[in-house]
Amino acid sequence: MKILITGGTGFIGKQLVQVLSADNELTLLTRSAGKAHLELGNHHRFLGNLGALTSLDGFDVVINLAGEPIADKRWSLEQKQKICDSRWDITARLTDLFHASENPPHLFISGSAIGIYGDNAQSEPVDESFNLAHFDNTDANEMFPHSVCSRWEELALAAADKTRVCIIRIGLVLGCEGGALKKMLLPFKLGGGGIIGSGEQGMSWIHQQDLISMIIHLMTHPECQGIYNGTAPAPVSNKQFTQSLGQALHRPTFLPMPASVLNIALGEMSQLLTQGQYVYPKRILASGFEFSYPTLDEALAGLLQR
Repeated sequence: MKILITGGTGFIGKQLVQVLSADNELTLLTRSAGKAHLELGNHHRFLGNLGALTSLDGFDVVINLAGEPIADKRWSLEQKQKICDSRWDITARLTDLFHASENPPHLFISGSAIGIYGDNAQSEPVDESFNLAHFDNTDANEMFPHSVCSRWEELALAAADKTRVCIIRIGLVLGCEGGALKKMLLPFKLGGGGIIGSGEQGMSWIHQQDLISMIIHLMTHPECQGIYNGTAPAPVSNKQFTQSLGQALHRPTFLPMPASVLNIALGEMSQLLTQGQYVYPKRILASGFEFSYPTLDEALAGLLQR
């Protein structure tokens, strides 16, 4: 198949490119073709921007994973705008290209995040049927991840009259070469790991291999469409996650991080750590998908015992 991928040089994107490159012809959208050549090889086609395309004719599938990392920098007004624009502008352009196509790709997979569920303090997990309407009267400044994701999804779903659209609300992706786990490993290995805030906030995670497999599953099951939670079926509290990671690394976890300290250090971005969601992947399980790493202990063992 001929596949257009945005975000192919990111943590998830690089792994997806590696898996798909054996049997497919890939076109990768990247602002740095030189860097992409070094990281991904020179047997792909590279696009500097979507302005080079007038339609998506000729592609079979579009996978949209582009976006400024949400946790790399403090959320200044400028950084918030970058986070929004990097997701919204590319997604809107792709939707426009679908509508400009005479023979559009048969599938559009677009990323989102579980931040759309806001701060779900309930231990009972939410699934894709969760009603987001209660956010309508919430101060957007307190629910920035929700506002980013809701617009992101709206723009992707606007292509549903031209193609099959699948949106993956991605959770905390576990992998040693990138993402949040990579940042956690050093302090935990040094014995500086501990619960964050109350420790009761939900952490809905997924092993990197399962996320890639989920994308492939959506590609190969034409009956799948709409919203899917990209999380494992066993979300845990921050306290449980901390204990499991400490045990996997054989390190103590007795140094808590008060929420007040994080608020001072990170500002509004601290909500990514002090708030959380318990999310259940009901729809992908109903479609017949099977997780290779359904529990946190299995996922951490698979990653850390290499």
